[in-house]
Parts: sequence; structure tokens; C-alpha cells
Amino acid sequence: MSTETVYSIINKSKSYQFVNNGEPMRGGMKDVYFSPDKTYVVAIFRDKQDFNSVERLKKIVTVYYDSFFNREGGDYYKNIYAWPTDVIEQNGKVGVIVPTYNKNFFFAKGYESFPILKGKEKNGKWFASAKFRTKASKLNLDRKELGNWLGYFQVNVNIARGVKRLHSAGLAHSDLSYNNVLIDPVSKSAAIIDIDGLVVPGLFPPDVIGTADFIAPEVIETKHLSVSDPNRKLPSRLTDLHALAVLIYMYLFYRHPLRGGNFFGNMESDQEEDLLMGSKSLFIEHPTDNSNRNFKREYGDNIKKFHPWTDLNAIPYTIAGPYLKELFDLAFIKGLHNPRERPPAEMWEQALIKTDDLKLKCSNSNCEQEWFIFDNSKVTKCPFCKTKYSNSIPVLDFFYQFKEGVWKPENQRLVVYNNTTFHKWHANKDLIRNERLSDADKKRQGYFTFHNSQWLFVNEHLDSLKDITDDKKIPIGGSIVLTEGKKILFTTKKGGKIATVTITNNN
Repeated sequence: MSTETVYSIINKSKSYQFVNNGEPMRGGMKDVYFSPDKTYVVAIFRDKQDFNSVERLKKIVTVYYDSFFNREGGDYYKNIYAWPTDVIEQNGKVGVIVPTYNKNFFFAKGYESFPILKGKEKNGKWFASAKFRTKASKLNLDRKELGNWLGYFQVNVNIARGVKRLHSAGLAHSDLSYNNVLIDPVSKSAAIIDIDGLVVPGLFPPDVIGTADFIAPEVIETKHLSVSDPNRKLPSRLTDLHALAVLIYMYLFYRHPLRGGNFFGNMESDQEEDLLMGSKSLFIEHPTDNSNRNFKREYGDNIKKFHPWTDLNAIPYTIAGPYLKELFDLAFIKGLHNPRERPPAEMWEQALIKTDDLKLKCSNSNCEQEWFIFDNSKVTKCPFCKTKYSNSIPVLDFFYQFKEGVWKPENQRLVVYNNTTFHKWHANKDLIRNERLSDADKKRQGYFTFHNSQWLFVNEHLDSLKDITDDKKIPIGGSIVLTEGKKILFTTKKGGKIATVTITNNN
């Protein structure tokens, strides 16, 4: 039976304690110990760190920490990263102090027949696989801990924002993967971990090439070259963007975008793996090349066991809507072997947010995914359970004023279900929905409701709302009946938008 010993570390003017029961949590490079009150962990590198690595750590906990958090809006990012706060030395080994993750990043209940999962970290890998979802269902994992499809959109928004902030500071994570992301589908939150390996171009090179499944093809293709060879590709902002696209795809479809059925003949498994994920990598849903379009390599004869995620005809990537389809095409077709074509993190963030405005709640109360994205079809069905959507659907297409008297489509729409909310960013083109929004900007301006067999938009705070079709101002507290072809002006302020209404799914 192990006994616990509390050790103290004095680092300059600060003192830290950690509990050693003989069995630390083991990360890829560090042994991790909790403080006695579990408010922070002490993570000690198993291998000796060279001068450059120690200097990197010192910069991360001082200069970069200050630039990320000791500024307006910094508190928001404290929830996005598990960022080290200090560097320590213990018995000649270097370590870092990291605040303990929020409790929502630990399994609350786990499996009834697999209780060891209770209290474990919600490592992103648990939620990126059809195998896990099937296993979880069989072992009675609390369904709430798995979340629903809509929750993963917001999870991905948080990951994209974290990567966006790193890149805007000139940094790269270098090992972005589901092992270095914690997610909670219940609270729809995510945290990026293992910050201590940040890449600073020209100052701190990467220590690792990444995690299998997330390493960019160009890194795999050139890994045989010397680090000093100018043709060698190492982790960077561009390789982060490949990993980010893979993460987003996996959290929405529970499968890997490149790991299909391609085989390359008689060769060693590691050589074949390098081809599959490197020079010969191919999007499994490539529109003109279907050679990688099956899962024989990953699932063998068990493909049907993990249905529908292993059926690319039943659950194609296009069910995520037009904005995300465009970015997946950029990431896995045009940008797969041309890194500069990969969409930046902010594009992913905005595409995910715009897609959220296309959501509908499934009419089947027992649907596991609960929500789906409107696909503009005449007869709307949930792609997961195939249940026909039971209500008519008002769709608002937005236009902005390009110049006096000239309105152009904004490539944004809002799909309406009962109690859909309407916000300032819907009314005004100049307001971007991101982490910098003030509380006042987040306040809803109205809502949609189905009342007495008709759809209404109820005005709560728009002081210049106008029904253009009927040439009528709508006061606060008033409402507009949504009918086919109705035109609405939401505000006369600069950036104000007009929407036209289409009513679909009337069958």
C-alpha cells in the first residue's frame, strides 16, 4: 500500500508543495503531481532540459503569460489554456507549475461497468472516435457526458480561438492533437494543454514533430532529412492549421479525414503509415478520387458496428453545412499538400459560428445527436436518425448596403425554429461575433416564435426595426409576421442589414 509524502520546492521567493504517492501521472515527457489542495500541479520533466528549453519555459511563464493574460480580455483565455505559471527545479530536474484544470474537464460518473473512468481527465481522444462512442453506449456511460452534435461546434470554436490567439502572437503549439486538448461536451468547453513546447520562429524551435494522426504531411515527408536541411519541414503555424482541421473534423464526424482504406503493397507497416499520412495522403471524402473512401484499414470487417460514422454516404462531411464544407475542402484537398492554402484559425471560428445559425432541433426526442444543420432541401430530415422535421422553417438571408441604394448578399443566413434568438451581430454587419464582444453586445434583441399557426419575430430592443414589405415601423414590444418574400430592415445605423424571408419544409 502506497503512502503519500508531501514535498516542498522553494523557487526564488515562491514555495510550492506536491504530493508523491509513488505513482505520478505520466505524460509524454513529464511526471505530474498534485499540490496538497489540488489547486495546481507540479509537472517535472523526466529528461534533462537543455539551456534553450529552459529559456523557452521562462519566457512562457513571464513574457508570453503577461501578453496573453495581463491585458483586457485576458481572463477569457485563462479558460482556453492550461498555461504554466512558473518554472521550478527539483533534484536537478526542471518542472513547471500549472493550475489544475476546471472540474468540468474530469468525468463525473464514468461507466457503470467501468468505474475507473470516473475522475479521469476528459482527454480529447475519448470524444474523437466512433469506437469510443459505441463502447460508451454499451458500457452505459452517462449520455450527458458524451454531449450532442451541437455541443461539439462550440467546443471547436473554443479550440479555434485558442489557436488563433497563439498565432496572432507569433507562436505555434507544435503538437496540437486530441492528446493535448481537454474537452467537455456538457459545458461545450475546451482547454489546450502542454503549452510548454511552444514554437517561436527564429528563437525557440520545436522539440517534437507532433502526435501521430495530426502531423502535417510535409513534416512526415521530410522527417528523414537533417534538422539543418533547408528542405526539412518542422512544426509551425501552418502545421498547427493542419492539426486544427483534423481535430474539428474528428469532433464532428468521429473519424479521421485521411485514415481510410488505402494500402500500398508489400512494405513495413511504418513505411506504409508514412505514405498514408504523408506523401500519399488523401482526403477520404475527396470528390474525384475515391481510392481512400472506405475504412478497411481502421475497422476491417467491423465497419457496420460503428455505423453511421463509417458510412460516408449516410453521414458525409457536407452535413456540416456550406461554410464548413468550404474549409474542409481547403484543408484536405487544396491545402493538404500545399500548406499555405490551409484556412487560418479565425476562418474556422467564424465558419463554425455561422453554421450555428443553421441549426435545427431534431423532431425525434430520442435522437442521440439532438441537433442537425439545415441542408436547404425541400423535405428536411435529420441526417442521424432520418426523422422528417415536423415544422415549417423560416429562413432569413441577409444583405448589407454596399453603397447608397445597393444591397449585396452577405453569405449568411439564419434558420428559424421556435424560440430562436436574434442578436446585434445579426442586425449589424460591423459587429463580429467573437470573444471580444461586450456583455451589452451579447444581449439578445428579439426572438422568433410560432404562435396561432404563424411565425412571428418579436422585437425586444431594436429601435429602428422596419417591415419593408408593408412599409411599417415595428416598435419595441411589437412583432412581424414572417411570410414568404417578407423583407425586414433591422436597423438604420451604419452596417445595418436587411433580410428576406423564405418559408420552406411546408410539405
